[in-house]
Amino acid sequence: MLALRSFFYFLLKLPLKFLVRCKIITDSQAITEKPDQPIFYIVLHKSASDLLTLQRACKKQNLPDPLGQVTLNGTSFDRTLCLANPTPLFSCRKIKKTTASTQGLALLKQHTLDENLDAKLIPANLIWGKAPTKERRNLNIGTLIADQESPSWLRKFFIVLFLGRDTLVRFSESISLRDITDNHGSDEDATRKFLRVARFHFHRQTIAAKGPRLMHRKQMFTALLANPSIKRIISDEAKSKKVSEAQIKKEALAMMNEIAGDYNVSWVRFGEVILHWLWARLYSAINVSNAKVLRKLAQDGHEIIYVPCHRSHMDYLLLSYVIIQEGLVMPRIAAGINLNFWPAGTVFRKAGAFFIRRSFGGNRLYSTIFREYLGLLFERGYSVKYYTEGGRSRTGRLLTPKTGMLAMSIQSLLRGIDRPLTLVPVYLGYEHVMEVGTYHKELSGSEKKGESIFGVLKAIKNLRNYGNGYVNFGEPMNINEFLNEKVPNWKDAIDPIDPQKPTWLTPTVNELAENVMENINKSAALNGVALIALILQTSKNKALSKVELETQLDFFLNVQRQAPFSKQLTVPKESAAELIEHVISLNKVTITEDSFGSIISLSEKANLEMRYYRNNILHSYVVPALTCRLLDKHSKINQDDLIAKVQVLASLLKEDLYLYQDKKQIEQQTLQILNVFEEMDIAKQSKAGFWSLTDDIQQLSQVHAMADCVDESLQRLAIITSLISRLGPLSKRDLETKVVAIAQRLSVLNSINAPEFIDKRAQSTLISTIREQGYIEVNEDGLLVTSDSMAEMKATVVNLVDIEVLQSIAR
Repeated sequence: MLALRSFFYFLLKLPLKFLVRCKIITDSQAITEKPDQPIFYIVLHKSASDLLTLQRACKKQNLPDPLGQVTLNGTSFDRTLCLANPTPLFSCRKIKKTTASTQGLALLKQHTLDENLDAKLIPANLIWGKAPTKERRNLNIGTLIADQESPSWLRKFFIVLFLGRDTLVRFSESISLRDITDNHGSDEDATRKFLRVARFHFHRQTIAAKGPRLMHRKQMFTALLANPSIKRIISDEAKSKKVSEAQIKKEALAMMNEIAGDYNVSWVRFGEVILHWLWARLYSAINVSNAKVLRKLAQDGHEIIYVPCHRSHMDYLLLSYVIIQEGLVMPRIAAGINLNFWPAGTVFRKAGAFFIRRSFGGNRLYSTIFREYLGLLFERGYSVKYYTEGGRSRTGRLLTPKTGMLAMSIQSLLRGIDRPLTLVPVYLGYEHVMEVGTYHKELSGSEKKGESIFGVLKAIKNLRNYGNGYVNFGEPMNINEFLNEKVPNWKDAIDPIDPQKPTWLTPTVNELAENVMENINKSAALNGVALIALILQTSKNKALSKVELETQLDFFLNVQRQAPFSKQLTVPKESAAELIEHVISLNKVTITEDSFGSIISLSEKANLEMRYYRNNILHSYVVPALTCRLLDKHSKINQDDLIAKVQVLASLLKEDLYLYQDKKQIEQQTLQILNVFEEMDIAKQSKAGFWSLTDDIQQLSQVHAMADCVDESLQRLAIITSLISRLGPLSKRDLETKVVAIAQRLSVLNSINAPEFIDKRAQSTLISTIREQGYIEVNEDGLLVTSDSMAEMKATVVNLVDIEVLQSIAR
């Protein structure tokens, strides 16, 4: 019997080699089989094609052969437990029970006989195709052949034939059978329990990869029209406009048709193939960090909402591609209505995009329909992706978040959704953003051009090597837990029929939005282009010798490696020399040779472009830069005083740069940085607790370069504190106007070509922060005046700004 099965497997291997292409996702850490720690597998179906595909996957992962056997205490066991036998071809025959229960019980018994035995069981889920099940309507062959719980051999033949090229093999964390035996026993009840858990585990994984049951657009429209909130708004609109409800209903259907996606797994699969080809030509590598957290959330039944930063139109494609590559279903994507042009609009809609207007313009019918459509997506279990910034950043810094989508997400919870809603902040980073040239034209006053097919063709024509792309998944934010902490009685507002907008919603959403942006920045990806941009931007003429740049870059890298901005921050593993050569290969810098060696500089055009990438990571160097500036401006400074000043200054820049650290975290990071400086012999602490810098000129130049990273931020603070101290009382509008005017003059005098330096919104954010922290007060006339604490803070800021700048402000 075994010989016949082996011969059958041998014959089947060749066709499977051509018919099956599997993607492998592993959650388990690399484990090596040992005599007292043998490895077993558990799979859902007892199928020759499944086992042979698993065998290929295990070989690639350097894992033992799942078709082999393991001998324990003289008894041989099959290495793979199969939970279900194939369904008989003819329904009159019953499905035979597998040996999984018997074998599982025997394995647990072995652990009672041998106390040193600790077998590892790896759940291996084989998912054929990505087509979700559908509501009963027009089921296609792909859905039908994939839906059956344990398909017959004939149905399995069609599955392999049609879906074999889109197969996922997912290895989960290994389970210790020793732990099961010690904690749950080794009887039949314990065996049934862990096999039942395995079945549910595989079910959850399959839903995460394929998505929940798919609703057709017309079914969605029917469900929305039956929604109480939409029925009421249709009735109210008909009465207010004095028209028939049928006419308003027709308008509502037109809006639904404009908004709703039309997800099609075949289009998604085709798009995945195209993007795989495209990324191989555009990017040297796509670096993904912390993706494991996504699979964990999906496995635990969370409703995932991806909230990435928005750098480029590439964001839509890159993040979706990465999510699919991680073995998860394509999310439903909120896209701006400006992207709904032919043919991109149709393609995006088939890929799951739904469209949102830039402004609802007080249109109650549209806002209600959109809110309820989003709620329906959550209710049905679809993951969603939207951009809280509302548009692409033109400066490289995070934009002020638009809170509408977050508010509607919370309102969906108030409908009584029974699963946790979890936000996943995503940092997207690039070494080249294809629109960066257009951004500078727009910031200089040029009119923004609308998206069109001609723009797409032009962009395709200009495609070149874009270096590396970065997708860092941040720390998940469970909205349910956030509400439990901030609004303990929030569940009192739950109304499945017609939820109302509670009074606590707006302030809670605002705080949640700030946390989202901070978590995005917390997950930043440092890269060669951004780091070199940051360093060259601090140099006087935007130029350094190659040797000096390498030294500076090593210093910047070592600071983050030894005193990281956050646990989520990713730092390049390459050396400074390797990063410089990579950036040179991307034509981001100008190389000039002389008798002393190479000089690396930025042209006027490159200076504008590189500033964008510098702004992507500036926030991660705020605390080290402030520490350097304070050490540089004081011949010696008490440790407690230094930490207190860093805390004050970082808190003032917190909202402007979306810094996540509280005072305690700033203290810890500052101490880490000081310890790093001491190990590098850059700074030393006296017995009295005072810190001072080295006399070494080369090391001092490194400190000066890092300190200059926050120079412009300190100048903006100096402008505000000086003006309000001299000219107060004055209105906030007048203060903002005068601050912008002086910033514009300083930008000319000091050659600061930075849109964010003279941006009115950025100045307004700083003024608001200074006011919130009590340095500015409002008098009886509603005008801004300084408080008693302003003088000390102003003195700290002024002491850290160059005298030439202070003179310019004074004049």
